[in-house]
Amino acid sequence: MEIQTIDASLLAKMFLSGARNLEAKKEWINELNVFPVPDGDTGTNMTMTIMSAANAVSELKDADMKTVSKAISSGSLRGARGNSGVILSQLFRGLTKVMANYDEVTVDILAEAFEKAVQTAYKAVMQPKEGTILTVARGAADKAAEMKGKTDDIVEFAEAVIAEAEAVLAKTPDMLPVLKQAGVVDSGGQGLVCVLQGAYDALIGKEVDYEPVAVGEGVVKAPEKVKTTIEFVIETDKPLATYQIKEIQSKIQSLSVGAVSDIKIGDEATETKEETKAAPSEPAKEMGFVSIATGEGLTSIFTELGCDYMIPGGQTMNPSTDDILSAVEKVNAKTVFVLPNNKNIILAANQAAAICEDKKIVVIPTKTIPQGITALISFDADASVEDNESNMTEEIKNVKTGQVTYAVRDTMIDDKEITKDDWMGMGDSGLLSVNADISVAFKEMIDEMVSEDSAVVSIYWGEGSDQEKAEALGKEIEEKYPDLEVEISEGGQAVYAYIVSVE
Repeated sequence: MEIQTIDASLLAKMFLSGARNLEAKKEWINELNVFPVPDGDTGTNMTMTIMSAANAVSELKDADMKTVSKAISSGSLRGARGNSGVILSQLFRGLTKVMANYDEVTVDILAEAFEKAVQTAYKAVMQPKEGTILTVARGAADKAAEMKGKTDDIVEFAEAVIAEAEAVLAKTPDMLPVLKQAGVVDSGGQGLVCVLQGAYDALIGKEVDYEPVAVGEGVVKAPEKVKTTIEFVIETDKPLATYQIKEIQSKIQSLSVGAVSDIKIGDEATETKEETKAAPSEPAKEMGFVSIATGEGLTSIFTELGCDYMIPGGQTMNPSTDDILSAVEKVNAKTVFVLPNNKNIILAANQAAAICEDKKIVVIPTKTIPQGITALISFDADASVEDNESNMTEEIKNVKTGQVTYAVRDTMIDDKEITKDDWMGMGDSGLLSVNADISVAFKEMIDEMVSEDSAVVSIYWGEGSDQEKAEALGKEIEEKYPDLEVEISEGGQAVYAYIVSVE
């Protein structure tokens, strides 16, 4: 079989096929993550990113190349979740920027598009790390450039590019020692390869019923497909605002194994009073805040410190670029500071800042909840935007964060052997402690964090602990470090029994 051009219709089929292949292997890709933490993982983030674009492409009828390209780019950019999802969206952005200029795509155009995709993705990451999805993408682009002039057959071109992407993926453990020790390839790179493989199947006209890949096994035969309808009944005392509807839709989507194609809340009457409500009559203030956190206690803390809008989520559910944009719209301020409070949300926040047109978004790169709290405490309403950005960014560097959670599988990290259900104390730069006893893991983590300059230890307890247990641990810290002040608060966060800051 020889194919020399790809038109808009075939491009749409290839993209949707790539998305379906990624979705089918989502949980398998999640298992490739180095840290065995029960959180929002790479496979989930990449799938939700690409499905946002897939839904946009699926709605098109008789579209041309420019329209299909725009749907892929815009849909993935706004739906991007997590670092891997943002990088994937940037790859699509660069790829489609070239393809949108043509009615049909040839090998030469594809080679140019691959190069543009890699350039765009690398620019989106401040400190690109080799051995990741970026490395796999660059390997594919290099092979694409090499094939230019060698063949006019897109099938031959695609086979060579995918083979190179697979070869580079296999080498990622040699580039990142943490991957080698865990015995896995890069999860983001694997996700990208799945997209390419799915697109290739559509290119050659292969009819594939993508079956889910079971964790730790080969392909599992799926049962006969049955369209399932699940109805959620949500009772409210008053009509829901648009942002509330989006939050509920996002939560329902996160609970789904596959894509949720048609979510309707109420009878569209939910988009009444709040939907058509006029803009606030009071003038916009100069500066406002949007923050990401999960847990009633943490939400209250951020709100009391002056945060205007809270996005539910964090480690367990990374909000999308569109979620952040929607939240910013609700804040009546000219400049909105966004506190991601998670290293896997910073890129999505930066992407929101780049897309937003009617307000200025300033992302303070908070990687943890304690950093977010410190940023808010450091805010000065009388200072300028620029001074606040500088001060907050500087102050969060003085915060040490520790988090205690449990392992979901056996693995090895930083030469520490981890057994499923062990408790892990994780710091800013890696694993600090591992023990079957949560109290031991907690205290060993604190010992690693405390120095002679430390003055205050703040403990936020969540799922897996309670006030009594937290206070008991706090008392032990005070006895061992009498010069330290210990503060204990209910965080209510999921996954992490304790979040701790040492300042």
